[in-house]
Amino acid sequence: MTKIDIFSGFLGAGKTTLIKRLIAESYKGEKLVLIENEFGEIGIDGGFMQDAGIEVTEMNSGCICCSLVGDFGEALRKVLSTYAPDRILIEPSGVGKLSDVIRAVQGIGSDEILLNAFTTVVDAGKCKMYMKNFGEFFNDQVEHAGTIIMSHADVVSPEKLETSVSLVREKNPTAVIVTTPITELSGEALLDAIERKDTLHAAIEHLLEEEEDEHEHHDHEHHHDHDHHDHHDHDHDHHHDEHEHEHEHHHEHGEDCTCGCHDHDHHHHHHADEVFTSWGRETTRSYAPDVMRDILDQLEDEKRFGRILRAKGIVPAGDGSWVHFDYISGESDVRSGSAGVIGRLCVIGAELHEDALAELFGV
Repeated sequence: MTKIDIFSGFLGAGKTTLIKRLIAESYKGEKLVLIENEFGEIGIDGGFMQDAGIEVTEMNSGCICCSLVGDFGEALRKVLSTYAPDRILIEPSGVGKLSDVIRAVQGIGSDEILLNAFTTVVDAGKCKMYMKNFGEFFNDQVEHAGTIIMSHADVVSPEKLETSVSLVREKNPTAVIVTTPITELSGEALLDAIERKDTLHAAIEHLLEEEEDEHEHHDHEHHHDHDHHDHHDHDHDHHHDEHEHEHEHHHEHGEDCTCGCHDHDHHHHHHADEVFTSWGRETTRSYAPDVMRDILDQLEDEKRFGRILRAKGIVPAGDGSWVHFDYISGESDVRSGSAGVIGRLCVIGAELHEDALAELFGV
């Protein structure tokens, strides 16, 4: 029997950090396979797992929720037949819906697998902002988790942490919520929190209740007058004046707005590729660390570049070393790291201005 552990979390929340910790301390002696799914044209994160001897199956053809029926099921069956692992770790795209991933695993219909854990990592400092701006996706990850790890809980104010925990608890009354930094928890304690069976069962029951509600909704709609466009004529009350970053977002999509806002009709579902886009390039250009920091600082200019949620990459520095960078909505990290085969850049966001990004990075 192969255990399936799913690790969800919005862009940059810290899924990869958590998985690295669990592999190092909690899963010792187990035969592991990681199935990663990058939203974007270029996968960046898979290398360290292979360095650690973990078999990695990467799916870079788009968001996991957009290719669930075919590619994902095929990948999972291939992993089971090829490796027969003790445990499969699934790390979906940061903008994927956890409920979609759970349903996809259930859809495999194999007696060889056991749904073991649904874990969502939530950035305590960005929880409120993401919940307001991208609630359709962010809330889904929170609502369907058995365990919620609050990352960056040690660097936000106690008041902000309390607010974030309250918002999360409102969406998910049964999950285990971990606010202690994972560096302070033993591997055993982390695993105990993640593998709590009572919260897993509650999460599965919640999913089943949602499916029943949806079936009832569709049955009700079936009897509606088809000329009545109640499914699309809902009002969009975006509350953009309440954004924590005080940005102004002017959507011109009207009734077809796909901003992912939580104020949409509960049954109006979007795929991630309707809301989020990615821009990626391979490059041989060198970027000194200071130059890269300046580039990342400029990504704050939303009018110029669009709404940037995440940027990451590995590029040569020009002196024989390599620069690894991460940018998450106002925070950037530029550091030295191992060499890549070629320089790679990836930017993820909404309504990206690709020409401006290409000009900024000089590619």
